[in-house]
Amino acid sequence: MTPELTYFLKINVAIALFYAFYRLFFYKDTFFHWRRIALLSFFAISLLYPLLNIQEWIKAHEPMVAMADLYATIILPEQTVTPQQEPTMNWQELTILFMKIIYWSGVLFLATRFLLQLGSIIRLHIQCSKSTIQGTRVHLLKKVNGPFSFFRWIFIYPQSHTESEISEIITHEETHARQYHSVDVLISELMCTFCWFNPFIWLMKREVRGNLEYMADHRVLETGHDSKSYQYHLLGLAHHKAAANLSNSFNVLPLKNRIKMMNKRRTKEIGRTKYLMFLPLAALLMIVSNIEMVARTTEKFAKEVMGQATAQVFPEPEIATIPELPAEEIQKITLPQDKKIKETMETHSKSVPDSVVFEVVEEMPDFPGGMKALMEYLSQNIKYPAEAHAKGIQGRVIVSFIVKKDGSISDIKVVRSVDPYLDKEAERVIAAMPAWKPGKQRGQAVNVRFTVPVAFRLTGPEPAKAEEIKQSDLEEVVVVGYGLKEDSTPDAVGIKTGDTEPTFKVVETIPKFPGGTAGLMKYLARNIKYPTIAQKNKEQGRVIIKMVVGKDGSLSDIKVLRSVSPSLDAEAIRVVGNMPKWEPGQQRGQAVAVEYTLPIVFRLQ
Repeated sequence: MTPELTYFLKINVAIALFYAFYRLFFYKDTFFHWRRIALLSFFAISLLYPLLNIQEWIKAHEPMVAMADLYATIILPEQTVTPQQEPTMNWQELTILFMKIIYWSGVLFLATRFLLQLGSIIRLHIQCSKSTIQGTRVHLLKKVNGPFSFFRWIFIYPQSHTESEISEIITHEETHARQYHSVDVLISELMCTFCWFNPFIWLMKREVRGNLEYMADHRVLETGHDSKSYQYHLLGLAHHKAAANLSNSFNVLPLKNRIKMMNKRRTKEIGRTKYLMFLPLAALLMIVSNIEMVARTTEKFAKEVMGQATAQVFPEPEIATIPELPAEEIQKITLPQDKKIKETMETHSKSVPDSVVFEVVEEMPDFPGGMKALMEYLSQNIKYPAEAHAKGIQGRVIVSFIVKKDGSISDIKVVRSVDPYLDKEAERVIAAMPAWKPGKQRGQAVNVRFTVPVAFRLTGPEPAKAEEIKQSDLEEVVVVGYGLKEDSTPDAVGIKTGDTEPTFKVVETIPKFPGGTAGLMKYLARNIKYPTIAQKNKEQGRVIIKMVVGKDGSLSDIKVLRSVSPSLDAEAIRVVGNMPKWEPGQQRGQAVAVEYTLPIVFRLQ
């Protein structure tokens, strides 16, 4: 929508609102001069309020900015990008063209009529002889027509009226002339010419013309003329045809309303205060108009930044996966998994300003060496704060930062806080990262916002190695594997159990369920059955199972480390015992037996 069309539509909306407001509050009172001011003000405000610029004030108030954002995202039309096609007949464009032709034809017709009426009045002014009647200079019509006036020109056919009637006519038309009522008539005619399709403008014009006659009639009665004889005089002139419609005619219809208004009791003076009520309405219109302009300015800026949209076929959205993250010390860090990056913008921009920050791009930023290197960096650098450990504080800290075009990290902030100690540790490690490989959009490096959730959890006196599996459609099943670290070797620990082979708790490659973590989650989701007795007793909680994954991947020594209830414990042991063989853990390239722990959460919906 062009700015000109927006301005034009705002004018017509304001006219409709003002007319409804006028009918509701001012229509029946007798403050004719105040009504005239209000009607002219309605026209002026309708034309001017879309041009008044208070955008800076709007931007300084957050509620207004929020409304502008809402308008931009919901009310403004969505920009749809489609592949270029061969030129075909566009019915939408033809419809718009047809509507333009109709509109301008109406404007041309009404403008021609306006000029013809104006020309006829000027022609009468030239052709008619002038005379002075009862001290007033008048134009004498050559044939029978109703009396009327246009600015200071008063036209009358005196042979059709008695002396008393001429006195009433002169008083009536002099009121029109002295108070320049023709200005109101011209303004309303011009508004109707350009807004002819709006029914409310014609209703507003009728109110303007009627109020001018109320003012002149009131003046006639104030000068001492008899009310009944004057009303009969008006009725007698009802059949006379006006010489020109673009004038203040003495016998303008409808006479019924004029007679009713002459006989109406005067409105109390306190009623004048209600005319101030339209000021808040005008202020509201101006605020709404500027909110709309702020929204369109924002949309226009976005288009300029992003460039012109192009029609292309893009590959499926890529999936950014951060695999299991080992940790040392007292910690467990969880990074986003299976995060589907949906492309939200189609752009073709030669250069993107530094101020633009993308949320998602075609090629996401990458840590030097990939996700494996990122895991190693985090596990080597994050230290569980002693204060948080002593207080038993744990939780997930979500850190957001921007990977700039040159790969540097900036604008680090905690999106979700747990504790000041944990927050500062997460921020410290993120800030100390080396330069990343920057994200790219259309082959060009751009600024990209990246988010890393870091989970700090206490799983025992010295938890060391952890991995967490989560999936949005299976929130109740949480699988965690960890082991207690010993100090026998730098890389791993083996525990002799009698005459059997050593069982490791920390190894270079941890055991895996066939199909990985996704396969494990699917297995648990399909096989775990909530015991009926536990449901009846409303039993829920986390059952922690410990087991040993042997060299050949078989499971043995399945035990319950943390019990909830006998029925839930038995179900957890049953499901784990029925698992297929795992991929065994490895230490220095050799398959070894590894102790593994699974917390399984049972929750009642």
